[in-house]
Amino acid sequence: MEWWKEAVFYQIYPRSFMDSNSDGIGDLKGITEKLDYLSWLGVDVLWISPFFKSPMADFGYDISDYTDVDPIFGNISDFDELIDQAHERKLKVIIDQVYNHTSDQHPWFVESRSSRDNPKADWYIWKDAKEDGTSPNNWVSLFSGTKPESAWEWDENRKQYYLHLFGKEQPDLNWRNPQVKEEIFKSMKFWLDHGVDGFRFDAASHYYKDPKFRDALTGIQIKESLFKSVRDIYYWDRFTARPETLLAVEEIREFLDTYPGKKVSVGEISADMGLCLYLLFTLPDRFNMAFNIDFLEKLSMDASKVKELAENVDKTFGDRAWPSYVLGNHDNSRILTRLTEGINVSDENKKKIAKLAAALLLTLRGTPFIYYGEEIGMEDTNIPYDRIMDPWGKALWPKKGRDVCRTPMQWDSAQHAGFSTVEPWLPVNENKSKINVKDEMNDENSVLIFYKHLLEARKRSIALKRGKMDFYQEAPNGVLFYSRTFFSQRASVILNMTDSEKIIEVNENSKVLVASDRKNGEKISGKITLSPFESMVLEVL
Repeated sequence: MEWWKEAVFYQIYPRSFMDSNSDGIGDLKGITEKLDYLSWLGVDVLWISPFFKSPMADFGYDISDYTDVDPIFGNISDFDELIDQAHERKLKVIIDQVYNHTSDQHPWFVESRSSRDNPKADWYIWKDAKEDGTSPNNWVSLFSGTKPESAWEWDENRKQYYLHLFGKEQPDLNWRNPQVKEEIFKSMKFWLDHGVDGFRFDAASHYYKDPKFRDALTGIQIKESLFKSVRDIYYWDRFTARPETLLAVEEIREFLDTYPGKKVSVGEISADMGLCLYLLFTLPDRFNMAFNIDFLEKLSMDASKVKELAENVDKTFGDRAWPSYVLGNHDNSRILTRLTEGINVSDENKKKIAKLAAALLLTLRGTPFIYYGEEIGMEDTNIPYDRIMDPWGKALWPKKGRDVCRTPMQWDSAQHAGFSTVEPWLPVNENKSKINVKDEMNDENSVLIFYKHLLEARKRSIALKRGKMDFYQEAPNGVLFYSRTFFSQRASVILNMTDSEKIIEVNENSKVLVASDRKNGEKISGKITLSPFESMVLEVL
């Protein structure tokens, strides 16, 4: 079986993980300093969000040089040291590749906007205005804030509009230009030659747009989610994938497969069509996995809905492709906040909900992705307007932006949570005094130790890594009860997703691998009473 199917990925947002040089911003050396922690925790793969040269209009997702490190994060030698040290600890490393767009300060775009006849004039998507001077069509930017805004920006020098599906500082590349594709593949080769184990491809379903640039079929379609966003069949692949994009994905996969070690590819795919689109992008010879944003966005404390979500994933992917599971990332409110928002939950029950979410993530059939800080139960941080850094957050105000889930990792209870010796770029959550790595490492009842035990159990259990998944239909209302089976080996997972006690029948003699309310190794059989929000993973004897 391919290594990435059994691996656990851990996403690091580098600005917020560890500051090694006391400038308030996390960096590559800071990540290297914490590799022993990540090895101790038991994850297998580090996914590092962008650290490339960038003016930081979108904090690294607006790249001005695909093959260099931004000085705030260090230099290429720091990256090489990080790779070497990670590999010494048997940790793999994948990095983001942002190929839908660049920064407007990228030399390619600077040249492209200089004239209509320069060598890179067609490297981005330029269109003339309509006769009345308005934008070429009604496409709308994802970074629209509270009101829809055009995805087209007027350039006075060229007297044309350029397309930006995200911020106006992020012009979209023209994938129909073969020279653009050639440069993209060169940048992938650069990082592969530096030892990366694969890539996560940002906004990968949007590479190609409708060549006729037609208006949205039914006007502006507003999608209500964590943010208001706008997607359309012509440029967001709302209902299907453009065949040109799928062919490009196949070219990427073919290129990665020329490297030894089975490099992994993870696509960020538009969530509107959910599983069908994920499957389409991960069929044989395409991406190894697609980031399961559909699961992330729909996850709740409703056991029946979670069961439906997971069963749909399992049925849709089957043996055709391999699914992933994710609770959170740098674009979404933290999972513990989402699961407890608007309800009165004690601190102890909040810890149990964090453990329950961990047990779910690490036992479903698929590759799990942990977002930094989830393993200690980090929550959204309330950030005043004058400390907001995210341009989208400012546009969305007073609604939540993305800064709330990007605050510094809480290493200890010190003034700046052990992240830095100076005021960090974003404020530290005030709950650092009770939610931090140092204290939780010494508390056997902590969320962190629960994660560690879960990861250890997963490594030992071939059933949890590779087994088929079956849900017990007779589970009490509010309880998620399923098994993972690989030939004669079986594990069971029981999650009480309610705030009341539940009685459940465990028909087979079992042993606790890890549980929120019971001792590891405890024998279980017959009728048992589950406490509120209790979670347990069992080995069937």
